[in-house]
Amino acid sequence: MKTVQQHAPLMIDIAGTRLQAVDKQRLRHPLVGGMILFGRNWENRAQLTQLCASIKRLRPDLLIAVDHEGGRVQRFRNDGFVHLPPMRVLGDMFVATSRAGRKAGPLASTRAALACGYVMGMQLRACGVDMSFAPVLDLDYGASGVIGNRAFSDDARIVSLLAQSLIQGMAQAGLAHCAKHFPGHGFARADSHLAVPVDKRSLRSILAKDAAPYASLDLVLQAVMPAHVVYPKVDSLPAGFSSIWLQKVLRQSLGFSGAIFSDDLSMAGARQVQGHEISASQAVLAALQAGCDMALLCNQSLIGKPGDSPLDTVLAELKQACEAGLVQPEPESHARRVSLLPKTAPLDWPSMLQSSRYQRALMALP
Repeated sequence: MKTVQQHAPLMIDIAGTRLQAVDKQRLRHPLVGGMILFGRNWENRAQLTQLCASIKRLRPDLLIAVDHEGGRVQRFRNDGFVHLPPMRVLGDMFVATSRAGRKAGPLASTRAALACGYVMGMQLRACGVDMSFAPVLDLDYGASGVIGNRAFSDDARIVSLLAQSLIQGMAQAGLAHCAKHFPGHGFARADSHLAVPVDKRSLRSILAKDAAPYASLDLVLQAVMPAHVVYPKVDSLPAGFSSIWLQKVLRQSLGFSGAIFSDDLSMAGARQVQGHEISASQAVLAALQAGCDMALLCNQSLIGKPGDSPLDTVLAELKQACEAGLVQPEPESHARRVSLLPKTAPLDWPSMLQSSRYQRALMALP
């Protein structure tokens, strides 16, 4: 009889730049499967590399992730890290006409997107990071301030082509990716960090426009993050808590078989459900029960005292829920997470800098 390994569905963070005793205790928890890095975890490349190495010594199977898109969402920007452009720069390049000395047009922009993904991937992997929560597949309708120039374009075809090139570059560098925010955050005005965005369009309209990149990229996407947005004509629950969106639409209709990561469940948009405020533990359970393979709970390490913080409460309550059978992950959930771990060792930073391919990629950046 085949043994199914216990799935570790929670991704958490730490407060500082080095692992403390409480961090080690939490990261050893059997229900913790990953750690997300923030700007507060960064001093310099040497420190980041040491931090990632210490995490892997503690738990080689832990997935180390970061939000590293370029533009205004990039956690590491100095000590050699290239500050990548907002993805809108690539979209504008795609539709621009060529002029003397100017990179423009579909071929130049897709090559630049590949270079962005490759440089991002090589730099993050050299420091020990496994995955970036990128690319953004949202369309920019000019309504959402939280998306804005993080989006490649308002045209799903351009988004799909440029995202595919970015993903290819990341993959060539050995960096896993997670596309976001399914089925689309660009039409809703509210910022899900602060409120619950609502998109009143029909399922047909959303599938034809915002979700089109997910259908186009079905052969390459490794992981997807749903939006903390309510689409009332489809479900009264936010997409990240909706089995309709995650199981019927994403899994069945679009055929996605990779990992599903919730967005940060500490955000306001994740804590108001059908007019009621829910706890962090309830949010984690709702996401997992809806079909998420991994639940992100960010910035809780900053609250409370060791052993008596909201994060410790969630770990204890999630353990109880698992023991009570309230969380029953699919047998594939463990494999989906593990598949995102690197398959090969990265080049160290000096070797990366000496690589002619890396140097060519730098030259191809917009």
